[in-house]
Amino acid sequence: MRTTWSIGRAFGIEIKVDSSWLIVFGLVTWSLARSYFPEEYPSWETWLHWAIGAVTSILFFASVLGHELAHSLVAIRQGEKVRGITLFIFGGVAELTEEPDRPAKEFLMALAGPLASLVIAAFFALLWLLTRNFFEPVSALGRYLATINGSLALFNLIPGFPLDGGRVLRAVIWGITENLRLATRAASGVGQAVALLFIFIGILQVSAGHWINGLWIAFIGWFLNNAALSGYRQVVMRDMLRDVQVDDLKAATYEAVGPDLTLQKLVDDYVLRRREHAYPVVEEGQLEGIICLHDVKAVPREKWEATPVSEVMTPWERLHTVSAGDDANTVLSRLGAHDVHQLPVVEGRRLIGMVHRSDVISYLQLRSTLGA
Repeated sequence: MRTTWSIGRAFGIEIKVDSSWLIVFGLVTWSLARSYFPEEYPSWETWLHWAIGAVTSILFFASVLGHELAHSLVAIRQGEKVRGITLFIFGGVAELTEEPDRPAKEFLMALAGPLASLVIAAFFALLWLLTRNFFEPVSALGRYLATINGSLALFNLIPGFPLDGGRVLRAVIWGITENLRLATRAASGVGQAVALLFIFIGILQVSAGHWINGLWIAFIGWFLNNAALSGYRQVVMRDMLRDVQVDDLKAATYEAVGPDLTLQKLVDDYVLRRREHAYPVVEEGQLEGIICLHDVKAVPREKWEATPVSEVMTPWERLHTVSAGDDANTVLSRLGAHDVHQLPVVEGRRLIGMVHRSDVISYLQLRSTLGA
């Protein structure tokens, strides 16, 4: 089971590590300590191979983080919101709350990552030049990281979506045609071609007896192919949802509770009977907040009888809402940006319905079933 850990923040952006990252970190360290450094520097002692291998691996992933931070900082400068950066088995990914709405934004954001990798490569190349004649372990580290960051920049500039070069290509086509769907289809097509080439090269490597390299290259190709297809489907989905209003999706029937209701009564009379996980809190026709199952679970059970809903609910001031005239893309954007499963539909402070993530999914499934 995959898990993700938060390891801190940089420039206000949360940095997370996926459990799959531990696998690739271990493999990179092992490869450097058992193969690369012993072959390049056979006079070193074994402990030094492992020490420099581990430090190099850490700095490599710090470089990947720098690449993703460049994307994120440019995105923030362009007015976008970044949920966080996650390091995982294929490197890293910056998580934006929504896709750029203009080709110029995407162009600048996509180009920032490879440029950052080139700057990092230049830094380590300079480190290698300054230390190569008197401090071999540090110069060896610098030489490797200069090469790998330069390679990372060039790899990401391949013009196939979802690589950075593919996003640059999409931005250019989007700017010329003013058609995001057409631009994504073109960039995704190139991305799939690149992915198939990687898979073919991987198979050739395996046939030649290079099992680890071949399987890794083929695995990267498989990942790129899936990501290219997924990117195009997301654009198609956003096109489909653009004309769907919240009023068409919202559940007009919902169960509201009062702020003075105790948590015990909420569980007994509502949660266990209706099996809903969230309930709007309404008083005199005004929406006061929302009480969710995780709010209840945060209170010790022996205090449920004496604790009113108003004490633990998410109050109106902190609620994220939509109006009946918003489109379904706005719903998905706010659900994702704030990591919630439902949004109240309001007119002023008056509650007129609830829209859930499952409502959007059901609509898409129905369209798919109907072949629409």
